[in-house]
Amino acid sequence: MKRILVVDDEADILNLLSYNLRKAGFEVLLAKDGPEAIGLARSKRPDLVILDIMLPDMDGTEVLKRLKSSSETGVIPVIMLTAKGEEIDRIIGFELGAEDYITKPFSPRELLLRVRAVLKRAAGTGGKAVEGVVSFNELTVDAPRRKVMVKGAQITLSSTEFKLLGELLNSKGRVRSRDSLLDDVWGHGCYVGSRTVDTHIRRLRVKLKGCGKYIETVRGAGYRFRE
Repeated sequence: MKRILVVDDEADILNLLSYNLRKAGFEVLLAKDGPEAIGLARSKRPDLVILDIMLPDMDGTEVLKRLKSSSETGVIPVIMLTAKGEEIDRIIGFELGAEDYITKPFSPRELLLRVRAVLKRAAGTGGKAVEGVVSFNELTVDAPRRKVMVKGAQITLSSTEFKLLGELLNSKGRVRSRDSLLDDVWGHGCYVGSRTVDTHIRRLRVKLKGCGKYIETVRGAGYRFRE
C-alpha cells in the first residue's frame, strides 16, 4: 500500500483528499502546516506528498525547498496543490523540484490520475532506464542503487530528474525533443506542458554542477547529452 502525505490547512480539503485517496487504496497521512509536514516526511517516508502552497507560518514553497534539499526526503515526489493558477507559480514549483501541479478547485478523479502517474514515474516504470553503472567523465549513474555521483560526491535527484537524466544518457549524442521527453519521462497523456521540461533541465544542470554542461541545448529542437 502506497503512503501519501497530504498537507493543507483547510479541514474540508484534508477530508476530501483523505476520503478519496483511502477509497482508492492508499494509506494517508495528514498535516496542517509546514513543520508538521516536514516531520512526518522524515519519520514516515511517504511515497508521495500532496502539498498546498498557501500554508500558515511556512508556505508550501519553503516546505518544498526543505524537502528537496534534504538527502532524507529529496527523492519523495511532490504534487503542488494551490488556488494559484498563474504560470509563474507553476514554474517556481517546478524549479524547486515539484513533479506536478494542480489548482483548486480540482476534480478528485483528476487528482487520482495524477497521483498514479507520478507514482508510476517514481517507480521507474515506462520509458527507458539506465542499466547498471554508467560513467561519463566525472559523472557516474548507479541505476540499481539509484545514486548519482559528481566527482565522487553523491547528489540527490528527484525521481523525475533521475529518469530525465537516464533518458538523455540513453540517447547520448542524439537530440531529444521536448515532446519526446514528456512522453518518456512524464508519460503519455501527462498534464504538464513542454516548459516543464525546460525547468527540470535547468534544475538538473544546477544539481550536476560542472557536469551540467554535458546537457546541451539544441536551439529549436530540444536537448542532447554530449557524445
